[in-house]
Amino acid sequence: MKGKLGFGLMRLPRKGLSIDIKQTCEMVDMFLDRGFTYFDTAHIYPGSEVAAQKALFARHDRESFTIATKLFAPVVPTKKMAENEFYESLKRMKTDYIDYYLLHFLNDSNYKKYERFELWDFVRKRKEEGKIKHMGFSFHGGPKVLDEILSTHPEVEFVQLQINYADWENPGVQGRKNYEVVRKYNKELVIMEPVKGGKLADPPKAVKALFDKVNPNVSYASWAIRFAASLDGLLSVLSGMSTLQQVDDNTSFMSDFAPLTNEEREAINEAQKVFAESKEIPCTACRYCTDGCPKKLPIPDIFSVYNKRMTTGEFEDSEKAYEALKKKGSVAADCIACKKCEEICPQHINISEKMKEIKEVF
Repeated sequence: MKGKLGFGLMRLPRKGLSIDIKQTCEMVDMFLDRGFTYFDTAHIYPGSEVAAQKALFARHDRESFTIATKLFAPVVPTKKMAENEFYESLKRMKTDYIDYYLLHFLNDSNYKKYERFELWDFVRKRKEEGKIKHMGFSFHGGPKVLDEILSTHPEVEFVQLQINYADWENPGVQGRKNYEVVRKYNKELVIMEPVKGGKLADPPKAVKALFDKVNPNVSYASWAIRFAASLDGLLSVLSGMSTLQQVDDNTSFMSDFAPLTNEEREAINEAQKVFAESKEIPCTACRYCTDGCPKKLPIPDIFSVYNKRMTTGEFEDSEKAYEALKKKGSVAADCIACKKCEEICPQHINISEKMKEIKEVF
């Protein structure tokens, strides 16, 4: 299984407002030194492709690693602007080709825009030119639309899905059902968010107790990544690593990967029940929702304060945190329920309804 771990470059370490290139270089070097080669970025990730150029392309032989990047059409008004994302990615990373190129964030409401803009043909032509080695897409919708896309586009070589043990049976994410569709078409699978934006690296106390009973000497993140890596048909399982310690931990158990045992699977099953009963809003703080918000609300920050109150009972601390947001003019009561955020939320959160609940709680 060595080599199946991928380095997600979305949550790189920061130094002030900028990506910490020095620390990113150390992380990249450790990842490569331990025999892993798959890196994942996207045109839409702020600063990520430029950081990849500085830490990876400029310092390592181009044949020693593979890079995946993505074209995100929903936010652009014209076909030309969408196509330009590909050329901008090449320019940012100073490379002649992309190993794995994805049409990004397809879901039930936006996938037809990729058809209207003829982006499947655009990517196919770039592949014929040798500028793309493998073509695929990342998906955040339901199994019916996923099946339609794969039946319409047999040229697809791989699919990137959000899969983690907490959302395996989640009716919003539909991890298991989407996985089964990909397997039906025998496409390679890239798994994103196996640690659910870091949430499964620090799960609820009840989940920690379940895991510690089986093996108290491993990280909680390892449970999440090994759950994903134990699935069949895997090209890569991505971990959005932010520290050198995370790279060290992830590569340690993935260098000598062992699938989940029956005892571990039983513990995972019990952990899934805990998450199913949780009142926590399943936000991973990807911040896709914030750019299009007409009120410029820091939605993940508001959700974080609410979760602190509802899941840990930290009432006083949550009140203080919410007051701090209020002083900045950013509270749930300011939401106008335009639902632009809901169109782009990977977790399919009913954000406008949650804002109403938070308004009442605080």
